[in-house]
Amino acid sequence: MSDQVTRRTFLEIASGLTAGVVGSTRLSATPLAPFVHTERNRAIAIASANGLGAVQTAGELAEQGMDTLDAAIEGVKLRELDPTDMSVGYGGLPNEHGVVQLDASCMHGPSRRAGAVAAIEGIKTPSVVAKYVLKYTDHIMLVGVGATRFALSYGFQQEDLMTPASRERWLRWRANRGADDDWVNVDGDEEMVQRPTGTINCNVLNSNGDVSSVTTTSGLAWKIPGRAGDSPIIGAGQYTDNSVGAAGSTGRGEANIKVCGAFLTVEGMRRGLSPTDAALETLRRVLETTQPRLMNEEGRPTFGLNFYALNKNGEFGAASLYPSSFAVWDGTEASVQDTAYLFERR
Repeated sequence: MSDQVTRRTFLEIASGLTAGVVGSTRLSATPLAPFVHTERNRAIAIASANGLGAVQTAGELAEQGMDTLDAAIEGVKLRELDPTDMSVGYGGLPNEHGVVQLDASCMHGPSRRAGAVAAIEGIKTPSVVAKYVLKYTDHIMLVGVGATRFALSYGFQQEDLMTPASRERWLRWRANRGADDDWVNVDGDEEMVQRPTGTINCNVLNSNGDVSSVTTTSGLAWKIPGRAGDSPIIGAGQYTDNSVGAAGSTGRGEANIKVCGAFLTVEGMRRGLSPTDAALETLRRVLETTQPRLMNEEGRPTFGLNFYALNKNGEFGAASLYPSSFAVWDGTEASVQDTAYLFERR
């Protein structure tokens, strides 16, 4: 304590600080910039490109009055339950030990609540489990065995999530991953599966201006067991602020986590950027934080990353590092549209 500050003076200052926090505006936090929004009368849903059916379902349900989070989850469940989608839910590609571990998170704009699960095993619809975490607990994220036990306590059925097709892909990867390992390479003309980072993100706005978002994935194929990407991370895989809008991501999770990309995109929209420009700004931040080992000789990233965004006015957009696409339901029909992007493909 400074020699110039007596105990009495210190207590008076401390008392004043407390009073300022509780009953005065002179020491209050700087208020968030207001988002100027207009009246609208239709629902909007935006998702990653694999979510054409998801946005159709989610948008129509929201238009009919279903809660935005419930509508978004009904949309992404189409992918989670589709055994032909090897990047989400049932049939998702496993970790290096041959175990499918799923991640999901969601945010409900009206209630300002969030829920997430990571590395959950044997449950086809982790998006629903994430909603249960949001709805029934005072926590936000459950992981691993704890997440699985939580799901089972609510009557979810634990199943083998590997399909014959996904198991064959894993066996081929394990056999052919290195010339000097102890596995005999599998012959055949089938092209080797690389390491897909496919995920589905879906953001929904209703005619009342309420917003919600959800992201779900089986994660990076052949990952180290226990790895969680950006999908279950609130503020990275998805983020919602009911006064502004929502955003979410697919692609390399490790690159997104470092910039809290979904949160950053929503904050860009709060500052007045369009959804597309906010997503592009976030991608530029990603580039600033990318290690040289993940850049090619031209100084461009060797991975893909997409952001999808929607504001309260019903304006939507998406951006990616390289040309890509996204799905949207604009109140009348679902369509696939091109993203804005930073780099052309070579």
